[in-house]
Amino acid sequence: MPSVTQWSGTPSIKGSSESMRMALLTTSLVGLQFTWNVEMTYCTPYLLELGLTKSNISLVWVAGPLSGLIMQPIVGVVADRTTSRWGRRRPFMIGGTVLVSIFLLLLGWTKEVVKMFVTDKEAVNSATIYLAVFSIYGIDFAINAVQGSCRGLIVDALPIPKQQLGSSWASRMVAVGSLIGYGAGAIDLQLVFGSMLGDTQFKQLTAVAAMALCITVGITSWAVTERVLLSTGSEGGEKLGPLQVLSTIAKSAVKLPRGIQAICYVQFWAWIGWFPFLFYSTTWVGEVYLRYDAPAEVRNDGDLTGQVGRIGSMALISFSIITFIMSVLLPWFVESPEDEAPGFISRPPAQITSFTTKMKKYKPSLLTAWTVSHLVFAFSMVMAPFVKSLRGATIIIAVCGVSWAISCWAPFAFLGVEINRLSSNAHSYGHLARNSVELEAPVTLHLNQGLEEDGSATGESSGKYLGIMNLYTTLPQFVGTGISWVVFSLLEPGKSPELSDAPPEEHHSTDGPNAIAVCLFIGACSALVAALATRRLKRLQGY
Repeated sequence: MPSVTQWSGTPSIKGSSESMRMALLTTSLVGLQFTWNVEMTYCTPYLLELGLTKSNISLVWVAGPLSGLIMQPIVGVVADRTTSRWGRRRPFMIGGTVLVSIFLLLLGWTKEVVKMFVTDKEAVNSATIYLAVFSIYGIDFAINAVQGSCRGLIVDALPIPKQQLGSSWASRMVAVGSLIGYGAGAIDLQLVFGSMLGDTQFKQLTAVAAMALCITVGITSWAVTERVLLSTGSEGGEKLGPLQVLSTIAKSAVKLPRGIQAICYVQFWAWIGWFPFLFYSTTWVGEVYLRYDAPAEVRNDGDLTGQVGRIGSMALISFSIITFIMSVLLPWFVESPEDEAPGFISRPPAQITSFTTKMKKYKPSLLTAWTVSHLVFAFSMVMAPFVKSLRGATIIIAVCGVSWAISCWAPFAFLGVEINRLSSNAHSYGHLARNSVELEAPVTLHLNQGLEEDGSATGESSGKYLGIMNLYTTLPQFVGTGISWVVFSLLEPGKSPELSDAPPEEHHSTDGPNAIAVCLFIGACSALVAALATRRLKRLQGY
């Protein structure tokens, strides 16, 4: 007799309308993206100002893929089997948020903390660098646990016909978080807060990011009620040792279902291209400004990290605006994978219902949109080495907002559908489609309800598969780190003349192509491979 997974309760989301429920479910991603933006926007110029070379900084950014490689799959597997009365995802979201906040504040006040224990000037500089790098690693490891849990909560809370809507709302919230984050980075926060949150732009941003993450994760945790796992019904009980966790991840990664494997393959190639963009684009825009457009007095500013961060953030505000606009509009004009679900009827806003009905036969598939997004990103990044003005850099960064909106939406929509298809047979899928208004009138789950009866909840292995897809998002970042290290070592081996206070003889030459622009160009080539891999997904799954 097959074992039965036992659950208690029913997933539900507070709110008086579907839009409100979706907003509350995905609010945590606003604070999450805000925190990522602070790290990606300001940490590279901050470390350059401390005296690290770009080649060394590329090695520091191994923290991102390393933490994703380790934390998300492990947290996903452990959370899948968690029997906490608070649910499977929210305990990890809240615990990780506390750790992220602590490390953010430590990063912002690194120099002050070091000076409490070290007095020698040279030792202070060295210790500051080490503590800053340690803080970045702490942030990355903790935030990956939060991110995996937030994404898992979305998949867990929604049925198949709602997965596309949930993913599109997640994309919108990521765009909102980016817009707020880059907007905060672009303005002089000392004019807003005075010295209340610190005496530099970087300190104030880390403090604001910590508060934003705590507030948004708190809102989602309050608004969502998870069903409680009582027993997995598997042999050996619920407890997993470290070796069992790693074994589960390895076996699942090697024997992935064909559809999920194809999605992961696309992610692998796409993220070789996205890695240098996300971590270096702000610094690149700032360097373009300092080399070609900046007046002489700008270099005499005492807070050069803040100056470069603000200039880069201004460019990325346009990127975020386009990302947000596309994430709102595209779901109504793109055919999503679950639109073919039996009994599922898409309900756009009443104002555009007639228009979308007429346009339905012309709507491209989400898969086609994903393919085009790779091509748009590739074309934009090919231009990077030839840009010699702040305006040109801003334009190509902004165009990438179209691609980013789809990249934050498409893979999770496809993965959510695949996970739920694996968890439901034809009978339960039909039952699910007939009860697709689960958010408005959730059906109570019985204590011993198994997967075949579970029409409103999603796959019990969602954390595992989300973690494995994250492997295919983080592994290419190691590749991107290696590429960046080689390019920086060859083209800019010395300290940054734009940002470092080191003597001129220690600086690299500014002749020749910008090293970050070369990394962006290489990423464009990888994006072309991702476009081909997306077409392969179409052949495999028939989307």
